Amino acid sequence: MKRFVRIIKSKLVLFLLLLFVFVYLNNSSFFTEQRSGAPLLLAHRGLAQTFTMEGITGDTCTAERIYEPEHPFLENTIPSMEAAFRAGADIVELDIKPTKDGQFAVFHDWTLDCRTNMQGKVGDFTLAELKKMDIGYGYTADQGQTYPFRGQGIGLMPSLEEVLAYFPDQPFLIHIKSNDPQEGGQLARYLETLPDNRLQQLTVYGGDEPIAALQSSLPGIRVMSLATMKSCLLPYLAAGWTGYMPSACENTQLHIPEKIAPWLWGWPDRLLSRMDRANTRVIVVGGSGSDFSSGFDTPQDIQRLPGGFTGGIWTNRIDRIAPLYQNGGN
Repeated sequence: MKRFVRIIKSKLVLFLLLLFVFVYLNNSSFFTEQRSGAPLLLAHRGLAQTFTMEGITGDTCTAERIYEPEHPFLENTIPSMEAAFRAGADIVELDIKPTKDGQFAVFHDWTLDCRTNMQGKVGDFTLAELKKMDIGYGYTADQGQTYPFRGQGIGLMPSLEEVLAYFPDQPFLIHIKSNDPQEGGQLARYLETLPDNRLQQLTVYGGDEPIAALQSSLPGIRVMSLATMKSCLLPYLAAGWTGYMPSACENTQLHIPEKIAPWLWGWPDRLLSRMDRANTRVIVVGGSGSDFSSGFDTPQDIQRLPGGFTGGIWTNRIDRIAPLYQNGGN
């Protein structure tokens, strides 16, 4: 009996050892295709004014806490997007809000109070009325002693249609800033008018309900929400060690906080290759996920990424990050 138990134990140990070796080799960079090239750079809100993230909440007026300006661009404007692409961005992220006259304004905040010289919700105004506002009015780097962008933001709030017409061949990440399914339906009706090759250049993310509504009308477009992230990552965490790829991970986008990424099976190269085969884009954002606006904004930030990283990088300072990968850099 003791001999039998010893045999069982030895076989169990051998099985666990072989299983460990399999899991390790199947999720390491060994025996995987060599990845090369520069990472994909995603410019958050174009080239924008940045601000301290300390103590920030959903109600914080970020225009009142910007750093001393180093460039003249304001977020979510055509000049800021043009500057981002010129600097080296592969994709630009922008925010949309429905207007009173059924269009989409490109603007971040729910209300106009923080950034502009007007008050009220974006949806209370027509696009023509919004264009008369000064979107640079509320920016200050010194607690209101000076306002360096006042008078410079009049007419700069674009519509989504204007942005896509101005940049007919550039990729965008469109952010629905609500959980209203009607916004998803409204956006789907507009995007349905675009040719298929243009839709392939666009990704939409936002609340679960508008993204579900959008996807039901446009099943081929790449989307992301908390629900789509969970439906992909939870089964992947459970079984991805085998190489299994959940169907929910196909044709989507994943924003992975840098502190969580190393816990995903195959990080980084094998995971990226698996997601490439599923036509899914992996974007790494800064921090632990408490704020998905945190990015890699300095050369020191980039050093936290694995060497030779070829996935997507979320940045608020494309002007600082893109040069690291140009002319054979990094």
